[in-house]
Amino acid sequence: MILKYIFDRVVAFIGLLFLWPVLLIVAILVKMKMPGGPALFVQKRVGKGGKLFSCHKFRTMTVKHNGSTVSVAGDSRITPLGATLRHYKLDELPGLWDVLIGNMSFVGPRPDVPGYADKLQGDDRDVLKLRPGITGPATLKYRLEDEMISEYVAQMHKEGDTRPMQEIAVEYNDKVIYPDKVRINSYYYRHYSFLKDIQMIFCTVLGKHMEYNKEII
Repeated sequence: MILKYIFDRVVAFIGLLFLWPVLLIVAILVKMKMPGGPALFVQKRVGKGGKLFSCHKFRTMTVKHNGSTVSVAGDSRITPLGATLRHYKLDELPGLWDVLIGNMSFVGPRPDVPGYADKLQGDDRDVLKLRPGITGPATLKYRLEDEMISEYVAQMHKEGDTRPMQEIAVEYNDKVIYPDKVRINSYYYRHYSFLKDIQMIFCTVLGKHMEYNKEII
């Protein structure tokens, strides 16, 4: 994956060189619209080899909040500006720095919070051999994950489930979404293609779908 390694560094550098005005504007908007906290959200995530690293994003939630790491569209913790940033993936732009310094790649599995990677067993642990990515096949399939979880929660409430929103959301993520992501990322590891990487990047930027392993993502 030497070509992938070189591509990541070069494109991340070019991206930061040309997009720094956009990052600056978004940072200013976050500080203005969400005062009382930093523009960046920095959190420890699991990287290649299971090692922790600091993952950088623009902050999309209120400063003081409690709750799970699984977010839902309409979650009171997410501010109006934060919802917009998430929808258009602008909150991910600081990740270019993580790619430049080698903690992440443009394409790969999304970096998990500590705890989820510990649950991986057998061949599924192969995904830890990859650098986590800003985008990837699982990220493309679940690009509107917040909305999908929100719709599921609403359906469960409609059917009479009285559990809190977050409890239902976590259960759906842990039993349905996360295992499917592991399946897709395991396939990505075993059938790596640089051309598919390029296609995934374009699909992410343009908001398009593509065929991958006989399914539309």
